[in-house]
Amino acid sequence: MPALTLREILALDAIRDTEPQLVAGEGALDRPVRWVHSSEVYEGANFLDGGELLLTNGFGLTDADEATRRRYVRELAARGAAGLAVEVGRSLPRMPDEVADEARSVGLPLLALRRVVPFVRLTEAANRAIVTRGLSGRSVRPWGADHTAALLADLADGQALNQPEVEARAALADFHPAPGARLVGVSVHGPGHLALAAVDRAARVLGGAGALRAAFPGDVLALLALPAAAGGPGAGTRPGSARDPVRAVQDAFHAAAEPGVTVAVGHAVAAGAGWLRWSETLRAARTALELALTVPAAEPEDGQGPLVTSSRALALERELTRGGVDANRDRLARLVQHTLGPLFEWEAAHPSDLVRTLEVHLRHGCSPTRTAALLHIGRQSLYQRLERIESLLGLEVDDPDLLGELLAATCAHRVVRGVRAAAAGGLRTVA
Repeated sequence: MPALTLREILALDAIRDTEPQLVAGEGALDRPVRWVHSSEVYEGANFLDGGELLLTNGFGLTDADEATRRRYVRELAARGAAGLAVEVGRSLPRMPDEVADEARSVGLPLLALRRVVPFVRLTEAANRAIVTRGLSGRSVRPWGADHTAALLADLADGQALNQPEVEARAALADFHPAPGARLVGVSVHGPGHLALAAVDRAARVLGGAGALRAAFPGDVLALLALPAAAGGPGAGTRPGSARDPVRAVQDAFHAAAEPGVTVAVGHAVAAGAGWLRWSETLRAARTALELALTVPAAEPEDGQGPLVTSSRALALERELTRGGVDANRDRLARLVQHTLGPLFEWEAAHPSDLVRTLEVHLRHGCSPTRTAALLHIGRQSLYQRLERIESLLGLEVDDPDLLGELLAATCAHRVVRGVRAAAAGGLRTVA
């Protein structure tokens, strides 16, 4: 489907409210308009890519001489601008003759906006119409007229976008993050109706957080917009979660999701930080979900509720598999054998759980109380395991110089073991 034309832009209600008068460029009304911008920078033509309709209140033209005004119009035409719309009646009492004359000379459509309407209203209406027309013509994407799914897919796939387009498409999907809101990407795996319901319930638990969500093959993808105070009614069940958006979202899904559903939460980004940050939190959530589905959890699971994790909880797993699991497989295997070899030799001859015990102990600050509780064993049994580990490895597990290597090795063991099981069972692996 062809792009929206300048003639069609002028027919929009918001534009008609300005009582536009066409001063020049009658023969160019059917040229396509790629985007609508407002700017008062009169040396900014070089920043245009072509196809833009430029709105200005004319303030910068009031004190400019005739030559400067003519040069401004010529530069816009040279950059391929679709047209220039100048507000008259405030900064400019009327359209300057030399601006109109130069526009006629170079064939640039020139509009006089005779009634004041906020430019933000004009750009939002016009760009939303442009985006809608563009989406309706995308036959290669499988999402059809589902603007929400199309936007989430483009963000999660790292498609080349721009901020005005993302904002317009988000508004088209009725997603309006409030100023100061924090966005958190979420990827949910499970039966489609349960995954979608979990997102909706979690948003309610969070006090009605805005949600942009859609179902895809393999997962439901969502962006949750949390107000500046991250918690909400029902959230904040853990210390600090009211100040931590990621923890608040995890707590909400613990309360909202059914058993058998796996939830991965990305990091929190400022809504106003730009579309690249929106993309990053969605991609982090998807990578975390992939790892959650292929790598055994570091800690024992009770199996009574959903599995809820986050990209930061899996930060070490993500770093160890950066570039793909296959590319790192041999390196990880060498790390595991070099660091933990004696433990595997012992476990081959003596049924035990030394490697997992070591990882749980390290992940929880070497706290005997916490480790014993998570492993459902007594503290005396834990001490016996730790003594066996230290004896076999010839080191002290709480030596600060060794913590990084030991934790990386135990994590690498889970990754390698999980990838083998995933390959045997036909599950996905992290790309």
